Amino acid sequence: MSLVRGWFAIALWQRVLAGLALGVALGLMAPAATPWVAFLGDIFVRLIRMLVVPIVLVTVAAGVAALADPRRLGAIGGKAVLLFLATTVVAVSVGIAVGIIFQPGAHTSLAGAAPHALGEAKSVYEQLVGIVPLNLFEALGKGDMLAILFTAVLLGAGTVAAGEAGAPLAALLTSASSVLLHIVRFAMEFTPFGVFALVAGAVAANGVAVFASVGMLALCVVIGSLVQMLVVHSLLVALVARLSVPRFFRGIADALIVAFSTASSSATLPVAMRVAQDNLGIARPVASMVLPLGASIGKDGTAMYVGLLSMFGLQLFGVPIDAATLGIVLLTAVLAALGTAPIPSASLFMLAAVLSAAGVGPEQTALIVGFILPFDRLLDMTRTVPSASANLTVTAVVARLEGEIAPPAPDATHSSGL
Repeated sequence: MSLVRGWFAIALWQRVLAGLALGVALGLMAPAATPWVAFLGDIFVRLIRMLVVPIVLVTVAAGVAALADPRRLGAIGGKAVLLFLATTVVAVSVGIAVGIIFQPGAHTSLAGAAPHALGEAKSVYEQLVGIVPLNLFEALGKGDMLAILFTAVLLGAGTVAAGEAGAPLAALLTSASSVLLHIVRFAMEFTPFGVFALVAGAVAANGVAVFASVGMLALCVVIGSLVQMLVVHSLLVALVARLSVPRFFRGIADALIVAFSTASSSATLPVAMRVAQDNLGIARPVASMVLPLGASIGKDGTAMYVGLLSMFGLQLFGVPIDAATLGIVLLTAVLAALGTAPIPSASLFMLAAVLSAAGVGPEQTALIVGFILPFDRLLDMTRTVPSASANLTVTAVVARLEGEIAPPAPDATHSSGL
């Protein structure tokens, strides 16, 4: 029992970091042993994904019902969308700048790369119309985040409009939201083991090969991610949200590590909901509205990566890069990033739209994707971290603008190692 008490006395983020370090060690030193622990990672991912749909549906509906005033709902949603759009534009610009400065495509050969054909991307019209689901249960089964978000907002708004008749449903939604967040806390205790297995498998598969084959591109991904987080997000946190930057990043460490290990913004959502309320003191209505929205459109890591890969592709094939080309890449990359699904490697499949607009043909794009795809897992893990950071940064900023942020409770601060 003393051993168990000692385990839980260690801050969760410290246990998760230990699991990550052990996973890297196992993947490098004994890669043949990683299949024996792979089930831990699979269970962890399934556990988190199991919670995503009910978390979005219930907590967003509860948050809308708690706001009561439709004008506040519009104000919160409008500010969040504008902020996500702004950080996405900056992220694409960061990716383009890093690509121009370090020239990763100029020193890379595609010799031996097998083309990987890309499926046809959805048009903007299809993406917009798809927000309204034909079948709610099909949307829930597929995990269609925007459709679920739309339904949850309608449910919450209908609860408010019903007045006294909707009060029992509002209470039920609030109760269910609290229960779900406690379930997330239980699930998070399994995180160190899940991260250990996922990272071990990723490193065993191609950890060293990433740096041998796409070393400069991998370095650029790391640099772009750090610039977006430590410069762009830190300035928003310090100047607008008015929070201590070190305290903010320590408070969201659990979410960032889960983002890294799962390479999925949607899988990070349940953890982000917990740390936003427990560690950052963000009121539930704001967290319930902004975080699920951010899981769908807050893709700073993807935006930075698409901008960087665009420069990589243009350099590979010797396409001239002038002001007009940069403008086209910036516009199309922002639209592509906003429409990317919150799943691993999705950004690679949005690349065709950007490169084709800049003059790179589909056959050449397929060759680039075929070159990167075998190594994309670790790159994807890296770029998911700034996406998770952006989501929590925008949520903190909106909460401050709405006066819905307070110091975290002392017990929550202690449990997160702050």
